[in-house]
Amino acid sequence: MQPCITGWGHTKFGALKDQSLEDLITAAAREALDHAGVGAKDVDGIWLGHFNSGMVPDAFAASLVLGADDDLRFTPATRCENACASGSAAIYSALEAIRAGSTRIALVVGVEKMTGLDTAGVTQALAGASYQAEESGVSFPQIFGRIASGYFQRFGDQSETLARIAVKNHANAMANPLAHMQKAVSFDFCNTVSEKNPMIAAPLRMTDCSLITDGAAALVIVAPELAADFPQAVTFRATSQVNDFLPMSRRDMTELTGPRVAFERAFAQARVTVGDIDFAEVHDCFTIAELMIYEAMGLKPKGRGAEAVAEGTVMRDGALPVNLSGGLKAKGHPVGATGVSMHVMAAKQLTGTAGEMQVEGAELGVVFNMGGSGVANYCSLLEAAQ
Repeated sequence: MQPCITGWGHTKFGALKDQSLEDLITAAAREALDHAGVGAKDVDGIWLGHFNSGMVPDAFAASLVLGADDDLRFTPATRCENACASGSAAIYSALEAIRAGSTRIALVVGVEKMTGLDTAGVTQALAGASYQAEESGVSFPQIFGRIASGYFQRFGDQSETLARIAVKNHANAMANPLAHMQKAVSFDFCNTVSEKNPMIAAPLRMTDCSLITDGAAALVIVAPELAADFPQAVTFRATSQVNDFLPMSRRDMTELTGPRVAFERAFAQARVTVGDIDFAEVHDCFTIAELMIYEAMGLKPKGRGAEAVAEGTVMRDGALPVNLSGGLKAKGHPVGATGVSMHVMAAKQLTGTAGEMQVEGAELGVVFNMGGSGVANYCSLLEAAQ
């Protein structure tokens, strides 16, 4: 048996102007400890996922977690950074410490405070996650615009499919009280360039892009021998981390190869196929990313991801609903918090506590969190502990 998630916390995602980075960290950490019923004095190690890249002046934030409870004082705390997968990097670091036997109870927090900068400032900060020798000065909307353009050139214009993905995720977010944007959008609005839906980086429109968001999420993860003491334990059936080359020039950008390998390794480790999965939370930083992730996970062959939307497979009532939380597109994408948030949402599904988001009978879920343009890739298969 693998380490188990036994408690979680999650702030509201949004433009939280009145909450500081520390406020967000401590709120999520306290909620996770309370939910797990774990005393702060019993925590052996703390891991904080936080990208930052100049979005806040707090460059040394790991010990801010100690502010959640004085009994955390003197607990080892480490900040983890792997671009938009920083939250999953923190989770996987905690898992390795538990597997190594040095930690029995871990506290993992993911956080980002993005709205302290204007849009131009956030765009510049995020651009630090690209290959500076070749991609300096290119924003991430432009990077994924290039990816979308190349995909369209090879497989045909997918603009309507991208619009339908946006509509799906916004509709799903309506059932998530923690989502940044709880607002339904129509297909016509998403599929039409307008003053309210401008072209951001052709062919990507504003509705194809995730949000600038503040927020935090937290997990308590324990050694497998402790899991029986927790009524809501969720175990990691498989975990896979795959890093690919940073330069886009060294990769075929008409597919997400690193993500594909991450899914393949996780599925092989768990001895399952995509057909065994009941739901997925995946990294839709842009709608084109979600479309290509359908192919990376093996749901559809390369170039045919649109079929998963047209056939209804990824819809709420489909065979494999994707991003029931609203995804990064509507739930929000506070970079360092995203991977942790995904695992929280999956844990809720597997314990039957997801409220209006709940998939009936969900037993096996997949989480996929990605840093950069498919560079840092984390795939988790989660199930309720037996």
